[in-house]
Amino acid sequence: MSAPLLLPLATVGDPKVNIAIFALFVVATLAIVIRASRNNKSAADFYAGGRSFTGPQNGIAIAGDYLSAASFLGIAGAIALNGYDGFLYSIGFLVAWLVALLLVAELLRNTGRFTMADVLSFRLKQRPVRMAAAISTLGVCFFYLLAQMAGAGGLVALLLGIDGKAGQNIVIAVVGAIMITYVLVGGMKGTTWVQIVKAVLLVIGAGIMTIWVLAKYTFNLSGLLGAAVDKSPAAGEKLLSPGLQYGATGISKLDFISLGLALVLGTAGLPHVLMRFYTVPNSREARRSVSWAIWIIGIFYLFTLVLGYGAAALVGPDKIRAAPGKANSAAPLLAYELGGEILLGVISAVAFATILAVVAGLTITASASFAHDIYGSVIKKGQVSGDGEVRVARITVVVIGAVAIIGGIFANGQNIAFLVALAFAVAASANLPTILYSLFWRRFNTRGALWSIYGGLGSAIFLIIFSPVVSGKVDKKTGASLSMITDTGIDFHWFPLDNPGIVSIPLAFVLGFIGTITSKEGTNVDKFAEMEVRSLTGAGAEKATTH
Repeated sequence: MSAPLLLPLATVGDPKVNIAIFALFVVATLAIVIRASRNNKSAADFYAGGRSFTGPQNGIAIAGDYLSAASFLGIAGAIALNGYDGFLYSIGFLVAWLVALLLVAELLRNTGRFTMADVLSFRLKQRPVRMAAAISTLGVCFFYLLAQMAGAGGLVALLLGIDGKAGQNIVIAVVGAIMITYVLVGGMKGTTWVQIVKAVLLVIGAGIMTIWVLAKYTFNLSGLLGAAVDKSPAAGEKLLSPGLQYGATGISKLDFISLGLALVLGTAGLPHVLMRFYTVPNSREARRSVSWAIWIIGIFYLFTLVLGYGAAALVGPDKIRAAPGKANSAAPLLAYELGGEILLGVISAVAFATILAVVAGLTITASASFAHDIYGSVIKKGQVSGDGEVRVARITVVVIGAVAIIGGIFANGQNIAFLVALAFAVAASANLPTILYSLFWRRFNTRGALWSIYGGLGSAIFLIIFSPVVSGKVDKKTGASLSMITDTGIDFHWFPLDNPGIVSIPLAFVLGFIGTITSKEGTNVDKFAEMEVRSLTGAGAEKATTH
């Protein structure tokens, strides 16, 4: 741009054009949701879309669920500011999907009905395990929602020229209200169609921007990387090699290992991704959906490399840091640099649709877990109709939406790829050890499950609270707070790492093992055999499980 470095926010596109494009997207997606909701007649329709989606449809929807605002906004910003170290998020998210695919995806789909707790409680004591799994699901969804709502605040603030915190908080509240409407009206079926549309638009939009950026450098990747280095004098050549963000000190190296563990192992424990496998009619379609998803996700993460370095080269790190949403604004600012306010409006609307679709998926997962596992199975002991569960699920949607809005206001300004990494750490700590033990260890019992879930969840959240993420992290150059609590005078952190995965994930595995071997509870050999056969063959998976 020929404009000054600190461009007035109101000149980043025309707010009227941006609002018009946003409104068009919201109306179009709401129309899709309303049309899809006409066939919502049962709990299976609300929770699992009536198991009516084909493999390709569900694969695109999985990609839509997985490619969140962190993938588009957060990673592009992380690469633009931290280069190679930022690209590690792309690598981690992609490798993580392979772990989920190879270890748990199809096995979980064959064993469960609506939620992750169906699997974890299959051969264990129902009520305590369902309660623990539901609490864990709610915890993971909350951290993931923080990231999406923070992304929405920064994105819309950039487009509308809102630099005041109060205005951005109102934006977050509006996003939350629209998301609640999506889920209340459409259930899983409407949410899935929104995710399909959003995934197609996101990949097409990112693909167009990628080709556009490469065309500016005659499709010479070296020329693009050189321009990014030239535009980033503070980082220089370090932008192209490891160590700019992680590796400068022993603590940062540990933080990198912790982040890598969380990213690679977290996906296999994300309830909203795992729940997507219940929307297909059989295990064959589940496998097809995985094939479609991995291709779409892999191609998209290659795009992020070009988008990130493209933002560094064409926009510059100083302008990105000065914008509302900071790193999260890199992709929209790049769109404005390439195609002016129209491309900015379209790409930002796609990012907005991305946020809406993902928060809708998270919200329906959390509400299903509360209604199906806590209300239906624990409080009512299974003596409740499907309609009764759905009624409670709808109420839960409103409550979760309100909590997400409040949390998003506190998290506003944080890099959302980083916030999602915290959700991955919680998921990998609380859910993955219990899932793997349940599927593969015959002796695993109720005490082991409870110790693993509560120990992993509690330790991850406890360490996050007392980490630099919440308080005490200060930019050495500017003196500004980089923590959620922006008052630099408040500092109660003692855990040195930003991500707790290196401690909480092994601890959860150890607690699950110790809890199991110290318990006198016997192994239900028949139930384990039934679970093993069902998980591996899909036999009986199409029938509703009543345990």
